[in-house]
Amino acid sequence: MTEVDTAAVTSADGTTIGYRSFGAGPPLLVLHGAMQSGLSQRDLAEALADRFTVVLPDRRGRGASGTFGPHWSLDREVQDVAALVAGTGARLGFGISSGAVILLEAALSGAFERLAVFEPVLVVDGSMPTGWADEIDAQLARGDVAAALVTGMRAAQMGPAFIRKLPRPLLERMTAAMMDRTDGGIPSFRELASTLPYDGRIVAERAGSADRYAAVTAPTLLLGGGRSPAYLKTALAALDRTLPDVRRVEIPGVGHGVTENADRRGKPDLVAAELRRFF
Repeated sequence: MTEVDTAAVTSADGTTIGYRSFGAGPPLLVLHGAMQSGLSQRDLAEALADRFTVVLPDRRGRGASGTFGPHWSLDREVQDVAALVAGTGARLGFGISSGAVILLEAALSGAFERLAVFEPVLVVDGSMPTGWADEIDAQLARGDVAAALVTGMRAAQMGPAFIRKLPRPLLERMTAAMMDRTDGGIPSFRELASTLPYDGRIVAERAGSADRYAAVTAPTLLLGGGRSPAYLKTALAALDRTLPDVRRVEIPGVGHGVTENADRRGKPDLVAAELRRFF
């Protein structure tokens, strides 16, 4: 197992952003997505540690980082990335899902020399609903964590299709039975549930905005899974048409969870191979 260093930077609003770094070589910032923390990509970091210093931050509201705060916004998360780039020297970036949207935003100001994104959650021509953050907020406010998780899962079309089609009461009971699982320092789904509305608002705020990324000048790799939902492939296709210096790769036979650790059914070695080729 690769030796891990822990550290933190301070974002523009004073929020602490904690991170772990693995390996040696050019710094590579890996920004996780919804319902994850930095360690959700630990196996990916291990697979790249012989070539890169892989930086795994916890986005605000998770793990070693500070709270969202009363004035949270997408811009705040972009400022967090700027602090991480300044503190670690990482000019290579890899963003996953909502984390990919944040890195694309950061890339607009030239934060990265090279950028890879895995299935950024960008809504194109109404390709997915955007109003689910408020519904999750209401469910969390009444203490119904399982219902909130099911709402998020169905909105993002995560998990096997046959599972999502189960009657909602049954699906909520199944979710409640497993939402306290935690391992390897990764927060449980119960702990991460409160972060879901923030990711939902990132999706809503950037809906219909793929064209704005035409201003990203860094060479960019678009990664996706062959078994991922159609709206994510639509987003990648829009970026493929928009970004000025772009390469798109689809990894066959995998879905949106491929970047996660192997014990959570990810296949990080497949992702690491593509990142090595690109970076």
